[in-house]
Amino acid sequence: MPGCPCPGCGMAGPRLLFLTALALELLGRAGGSQPALRSRGTATACRLDNKESESWGALLSGERLDTWICSLLGSLVVGLSGVFPLLVIPLEMGTMLRSEAGAWRLKQLLSFALGGLLGNVFLHLLPEAWAYTCSASPGGEGQSLQQQQQLGLWVIAGILTFLALEKMFLDSKEEGTSQVSGYLNLLANTIDNFTHGLAVAASFLVSKKIGLLTTMAILLHEIPHEVGDFAILLRAGFDRWSAAKLQLSTALGGLLGAGFAICTQSPKGVEETAAWVLPFTSGGFLYIALVNVLPDLLEEEDPWRSLQQLLLLCAGIVVMVLFSLFVD
Repeated sequence: MPGCPCPGCGMAGPRLLFLTALALELLGRAGGSQPALRSRGTATACRLDNKESESWGALLSGERLDTWICSLLGSLVVGLSGVFPLLVIPLEMGTMLRSEAGAWRLKQLLSFALGGLLGNVFLHLLPEAWAYTCSASPGGEGQSLQQQQQLGLWVIAGILTFLALEKMFLDSKEEGTSQVSGYLNLLANTIDNFTHGLAVAASFLVSKKIGLLTTMAILLHEIPHEVGDFAILLRAGFDRWSAAKLQLSTALGGLLGAGFAICTQSPKGVEETAAWVLPFTSGGFLYIALVNVLPDLLEEEDPWRSLQQLLLLCAGIVVMVLFSLFVD
């Protein structure tokens, strides 16, 4: 370039023009690709919205609506079994508890409740968890050692969870601590009803006939169990009507379980959930039976009454055995 003192100035001008043109071209391509990216993002979002709407449409279709109604009604009927003890336990039982005869009558009910809790854990909850785990195993080859250990760990987790809850309530309340065991039993019963809702809804997903049979089987199994739960609530200081209302409130767990089973729309999802919920619930019931109920029975010093308590405990177990055989 004439008049320029720099020796390389003649080459700098074309290079600068070339770099400027290249930068403008890259900016133009980037600007042109933004609408394409936006259109791709919009298309992806539309596909996701369509899939979500299709899934909700499948859940609320006419066929699924019948399953929803039958499952929720079946779970509600099972939950309403909590009022059955009102027909068995006398009206004056609440006021009789302050007398010596009433206290002995309550210990008799607690003996039966202890047998029912133990029978429920070892004859119903744990075997059912075992069956769910075996069915979830690849190829149906049965449980591995790791799966068996996981079942045991979930039982321990249930025991430790209920221990921590009781310690927390006892530390935070100076009065009314006798009701803690009642609330813990309600929590365990709610989780148990959740598993019943899972079973009822999963059965109705197969057919109405299997769903009705499953509902009747669970209902027959729950009747003696509800009597035991009612006795535990009376021991905790609740009157008959308060105990019945609290028992009915646990039916919400069954409704939630039924809704969860239908929303998963897959037996595998139900099996995976039940495989840990059932042993966890077993740990909670074991804690209630051995920590909150059994110590009251050990206080009895009369040999004849102790023998009666043992016989009632065995009667509770036998009832659960008979119902388990009938259900199978």
